[in-house]
Amino acid sequence: MEWTEEAIATLRRLWAEGHSTAEIGRRMGISKNAVVGKAHRLNLAARPSPIRRSPGAPAVPRAPRPAPRPAMPRPVPILPVLPGPVGQRPPAVAPSRVEPTPRPAPLRTGSATCCWPIGEPGKPGFRFCSAPALPGKPYCEEHAALAYVRAKPDRREDAA
Repeated sequence: MEWTEEAIATLRRLWAEGHSTAEIGRRMGISKNAVVGKAHRLNLAARPSPIRRSPGAPAVPRAPRPAPRPAMPRPVPILPVLPGPVGQRPPAVAPSRVEPTPRPAPLRTGSATCCWPIGEPGKPGFRFCSAPALPGKPYCEEHAALAYVRAKPDRREDAA
């Protein structure tokens, strides 16, 4: 921008009226930084910072922060008081028989069977393929064709 005498006079007038640098820029059709730079070069009176408070100005009261909550104490297990002499053990209760749930065989590397999962883990019917695996691979021929797919060559980044 070319600073004409008229533009400088307008800047001085708006500056003296106390308008912000952004407002002066909007009114003059220039950027805020152009206003700041020209005001500095013209040695116009410095503006008080909108962030800093002047000494003696009343501080703006803030809402007090809530006090931190005390930590909840951990619950202490309460053991039942058993009738009988002190130090005598209660009779042992036979544990109820719980049937273990069948789990699929763990995935082993180097096994001779295909380890391709069939179904959804945790659901009934989930299993592994178990067909003969290819030598040095964990999958059978069919599943190895699905698992080992060649990546497409990367396209050059500089191609338009």
